[in-house]
Amino acid sequence: IKEKKRQMGDTKHFCPVSLKENFILYPGLHEHAAKYREKIYYFSTSEYRDKFLKNPEEYVAHNEPIQAPPLRVCLLGTHGAGKTTCARQIADKLGIFHIQFEEYLQELILPKTKKKVGPYFDEELEDYNKMPVMELPQELEDFSQPMTETEKSKQELKLTDEEEAIKANLMDNRALPPEVLDNIVLDWWKKEPFRSTGFILDGFPRTSDEAHYLSERGLCPDVVVYIEVEQSDVLDRLFPPRLKKWKERQYKKMENKRKMKELKAKIRV
Repeated sequence: IKEKKRQMGDTKHFCPVSLKENFILYPGLHEHAAKYREKIYYFSTSEYRDKFLKNPEEYVAHNEPIQAPPLRVCLLGTHGAGKTTCARQIADKLGIFHIQFEEYLQELILPKTKKKVGPYFDEELEDYNKMPVMELPQELEDFSQPMTETEKSKQELKLTDEEEAIKANLMDNRALPPEVLDNIVLDWWKKEPFRSTGFILDGFPRTSDEAHYLSERGLCPDVVVYIEVEQSDVLDRLFPPRLKKWKERQYKKMENKRKMKELKAKIRV
């Protein structure tokens, strides 16, 4: 006996309720299927299946095909793999937004921290702290003390709990709580202008917990690309700019020493 070929619904194997209400292509499951007008529809949850069966006309195509959402891409890879370079080119070519996840986190706390935080950005500060302490004349100490206190008062701005969590993630790679991710990630799928334009998300998800978070919230990317490169390629890409920064810091140290020496000589005169 020949089996009849299944007639798929307007949204194929994607959930029509997720598409209609959230504008997200969420793959449906075979266990959550329903038949309407001789066509099979698949749903992401049993609740969405029941919702469809109550009012199916709201979720099916009528005069025109159902509009698909814009492209949403997650671009993954190790640090130095060239994600940002590729993401910018793809975003320009397709006319979608480019979101660099860690850079976005930095921008959220930058108004209070006044500088970017993290192991890479702390290298300069660490090198500065390792400089030998020079004894200053009393006149210089009296002059520099008020300036130091003013600078400290500018930097000591209290961070909120959410900002503290973001800082801990950037500094020590601690996991971001789901409630913090809700305030950041949900908007890219559900709010304008991202909702109707699409985006390429550079560097997220970074861990299995973050991937589970996307799954639990029903935030399905259309494409996930993982860039894999040789370790030598990463070294060739990252080493020259780091070496250049190190040379610049060494030059600044020598300049500071020279200026301090000249200033002490003037004070002696």
